[in-house]
Amino acid sequence: MEFKHTSVLLEETIDNLHIKPDGIYVDGTLGGGGHSYEIAGRLKKGGRLIGIDQDGDAIEAAGRRLAPFADRVTLIRNNYCNAKEALRQIGIEKIDGMVLDLGVSSFQLDNIERGFSYKYDTALDMRMDKRQSLSAREIVNDYSEMELFRVIRDYGEEQFAKNIAKHIVNARKDKPIETTGELNEIIKAAIPAKMRATGGHPSKKTFQAIRIECNRELEVLKDSLDDLVEMLNPGGRICIITFHSLEDRIVKSAFRRYENPCTCPPDFPVCVCGQASKGRVVTKKPVLPSQEELAANKRSKSAKLRVFERV
Repeated sequence: MEFKHTSVLLEETIDNLHIKPDGIYVDGTLGGGGHSYEIAGRLKKGGRLIGIDQDGDAIEAAGRRLAPFADRVTLIRNNYCNAKEALRQIGIEKIDGMVLDLGVSSFQLDNIERGFSYKYDTALDMRMDKRQSLSAREIVNDYSEMELFRVIRDYGEEQFAKNIAKHIVNARKDKPIETTGELNEIIKAAIPAKMRATGGHPSKKTFQAIRIECNRELEVLKDSLDDLVEMLNPGGRICIITFHSLEDRIVKSAFRRYENPCTCPPDFPVCVCGQASKGRVVTKKPVLPSQEELAANKRSKSAKLRVFERV
């Protein structure tokens, strides 16, 4: 299957990166290479782009797409949380900009065998990196009812999380839950018919929650931001596109903290904690997709772009 992915907020992200032709840039979520293609096309002699993705299919597809810029592009199969060490290994300590386009790609959703989508009946998987052992199947069959409830409530923001967790645990007593189709039916039975009629696909929030848990998406984001911002040269920018309120909250609060890290009580006349600002939040409010983009790509609906600039 061809790796297709429509990059969300593409122009807005590229504009906000303030690309220097001889700069060093990182695309930490390479995907189909949409953002990377635009960055690489603006680089000249001395400029460099490093594309990172944990998905082997993405690395392969982006390699083909970025072939015209092979002289300035390096691709690394890894998770962006390891970017600092991965870049150090190729002799790079500092960068001029970084892009993170979080969440799941169109390719991953539409590739049936990957098990990300509730639209197809296939084996439960949802691993972004097929080398890892934990998959959606283990989460659904091995997590306790309490753990499932926590995941579905917190990561799916699903109001029927308690009932869905209960139904999953009851269903797997007879036999393991193996497929997305089986899970779909269990979720459907746990949500009142009245709510199913109005609230979109009944499995949407639960599938999202299991995917986030399977790939540790929120922990990875939270644990990576300090390192990523430290890597930026003065004037360097990090652009992060989120698709989930919890992701956006993590990015928003981290950027605020980097801009104003002072921990002194508000009534202190002068700062004595010694915490210096790392830069400024460029986007006081997140950049949202235009009406044109929303019409052309419905998956852009929940996208938010936030940008931070290093001093």
